[in-house]
Parts: sequence; structure tokens; C-alpha cells
Amino acid sequence: MEARSNTERHRQRQQKLKEQVDTRVAAATEKKGILIVFTGNGKGKSTAAFGTATRAVGHGKTVGIAQFIKGQWDNGEYNTLQPLGVEFHIMGTGFTWETQNRESDIHAAQSVWQESKRMLADAHYDLVVLDELTYMLAYHYLDTEEVIAAIANRPAHQTVIVTGRGCHSQLLDLADTVSEVRPVKHAFDSGIQAQAGIDW
Repeated sequence: MEARSNTERHRQRQQKLKEQVDTRVAAATEKKGILIVFTGNGKGKSTAAFGTATRAVGHGKTVGIAQFIKGQWDNGEYNTLQPLGVEFHIMGTGFTWETQNRESDIHAAQSVWQESKRMLADAHYDLVVLDELTYMLAYHYLDTEEVIAAIANRPAHQTVIVTGRGCHSQLLDLADTVSEVRPVKHAFDSGIQAQAGIDW
């Protein structure tokens, strides 16, 4: 008797949850591209963006990717997605504490941004990933207003993903979806080296 009662209570809870979900699904009638921001100090922001890019490719979508900050090291995302037709533009200078040359970093950022701006204006692209873009705004390598305008004025169906710590408030305000990755533990803090296939 008690088992049957528990089963019935479970069924009723699940039915109520289903009705709530169905109501929300029915209310979501607008169809358009969205701006997604993955920010925060935890690991996994770029990983989330590239997971979404892989999903988009799996559905036959056209994807363009701009990687700010990234250096010349082997890149697992590129190795997988570029042969599948994903367009990449990689800044290639590495981390700013390694280059220590503001002018060359700005030049490299501007070069990748011009390609980003072209993709953001082209209705051919279903998804544009701007990986580590937040740093370019924080370091004033790119003009914030120009970046905001290019993202805001993109084709209506196009989705954009921005990643990086310390996302600018204007981008957060413009975004449709924002996820903040919070650090709890990181292997590097315990002296464990970054690993190919896991960290890059």
C-alpha cells in the first residue's frame, strides 16, 4: 500500500512538472539567433562554446570562429572542426604576459576583429564564436562600442557566443543567455600540468 502511495505521489509530482514545462515551451514562440555569454573565473567557458559549435556543425549549420588570445600551440578544437568546414581566425600571439608587446597584440586583435566583423555581417553564418573576446575589451585592444554595434546589428537568425572572464556590462545587458562558470577546484592549483585533449 505504501509503495503504491509513493508511486502515485511521484506520478503526480512529475505530471505537475510536465505541465509547467509544457506551458513554458508553448510560451516560447519567438525564433531568432541569440547572444550567449560564457563568463566567470572557472574553467570550461571555451569548452562550452566549442561544444555548441560542434553541435551546430552536426546539424549542418555554418560556423565561424575567432580565437583571441590563443597562441600557435596545437589546438584540438581546430583539428576537429576545421576539416568539417568551420572557418577559423586565430590571433596567434598567445597570452599578453608572454608577448609583453601591447602594440603587436593590438594589431593582431584588430586583424582578427576585422574577420569577426565580416562574419557578423554575413547571413551565411548561423553561428559565430568570439572566443576570449572579453579580454580584448578589458585591455582596450578593441573599441567596445564598435563590438557591441556589430553584434547587435548581425543578421536576425545568427547566434553569437562570447567567452572570457570579466565580461563587459554592455555585452551582459545585450545577451540573451549568460552562464557564469565558478571555480571550485582546479588541477593546476595542485601542480598538475595542463594536458593535450583535456585543456586544449
